Amino acid sequence: MKLTILGGGGFRVPLVYGALLTDRAEGRVTRVVLHDLDARRLSAVTRVLAEQAATVPGAPEVTATTDLDEALRGADFVFSAIRVGGLEGRAHDERVALAEGVLGQETVGAGGIAYGLRTVPVAVDIARRVARLAPDAWVINFTNPAGLVTEAMSRHLGDRVIGICDSPVGLGRRIARVLGADPREAWIDYVGLNHLGWVRGLRVAGRDELPRLLADPDLLGSFEEGKLFGVDWLRSLGAIPNEYLHYYYFNREAVRAYQQAEKTRGAFLAEQQARFYEEMRRPDAAALTTWDRTRAEREATYMSENRESAGAGERDADDLSGGYEKVALALMRAIARDERTTLILNVRNQGTLSVLDTDAVIEVPCLVDANGAHPVAVAPLPDHASGLVCSVKAVEREVLAAAESGSRTTAVKAFALHPLVDSVNVARRLVEGYTAVHPGLAYLG
Repeated sequence: MKLTILGGGGFRVPLVYGALLTDRAEGRVTRVVLHDLDARRLSAVTRVLAEQAATVPGAPEVTATTDLDEALRGADFVFSAIRVGGLEGRAHDERVALAEGVLGQETVGAGGIAYGLRTVPVAVDIARRVARLAPDAWVINFTNPAGLVTEAMSRHLGDRVIGICDSPVGLGRRIARVLGADPREAWIDYVGLNHLGWVRGLRVAGRDELPRLLADPDLLGSFEEGKLFGVDWLRSLGAIPNEYLHYYYFNREAVRAYQQAEKTRGAFLAEQQARFYEEMRRPDAAALTTWDRTRAEREATYMSENRESAGAGERDADDLSGGYEKVALALMRAIARDERTTLILNVRNQGTLSVLDTDAVIEVPCLVDANGAHPVAVAPLPDHASGLVCSVKAVEREVLAAAESGSRTTAVKAFALHPLVDSVNVARRLVEGYTAVHPGLAYLG
């Protein structure tokens, strides 16, 4: 079975390959094709993968190419993890927004809109190529903003594109761990959009254990989200929000923390990864060791500004392991071998949330089998959550419309309608600022 990884020179690709190395069952991935526009990055990542596979008999064969059509032909699965504009683009997204006093995070608010505007046209081109060159392939999208990009691709690939994210998985794992439950045996009632969802229940053997957590202040304040949001706010909500909702519930504090930071997250990662790829130019560099060291630093500093503004302290060691690669492997196995499982995924609504239309991509538990991912029925969201979901989905639709039409006016509308952008004039200046620094937004006329 052939897996094509788009963004194959990306820093986190070894996580995906490492997960593949643990799969020894029949029908597993035997060929991995890495595609990237940067041959130097491809070479560096290929070296890391070679060291990972050195002691694993029968490891999947790895090849690399800068030819997209060649990479896609004959693929059974396509894993999309591209970053249009690179980390330098992310740093621009952050700086332009913060200069206007609004959030520049890569998937939330102004930064997420800017990232989406330059990513959607590229993702749509990829979707069209997949439909032509590998019509039977399943596309697993990890490209951010994941829900928005998955919806853009679904207009050309239907339900054969599925978005994944590690945030809901990590959140459910943390809640189960605090409650003394096995995450593999827990049903997580999680509903929303990507980076905009809530855990409303965690059932073990048919019993919802979340009320027990919400009733115990010490227990509730003992894990990441309790520290980040505060016990009183979580009890008020009666649910545990995805960590990215901190940008909404504590927006002023988050913006202030980012403005006061020595450097933005994008700038930090750009410098860090530049050092990694530069070091990998040395033929004698220990590829896997260098990558491991860089990854540990990256994970430990994740959302550090939010944790600092909330007084949440350092991340727990158990939360430094990521997890999206395990979701990707579980998804591929379920489809390829009809190994039925339940995963929280980004899929088309299909009537699951009544406040959204059928084609809106949402993030909910799905039953996965050989025919793909099927969203399960969920209870309606409370009004405050429904309002936020509908508002952000409306913004996503304006981003898709702007990307399709090239309308600068529609792009301004997308920014202006976002809950975290508080002025039409700010929206206009944001579009001016972003088009000035991003060549990829030159299509906005």
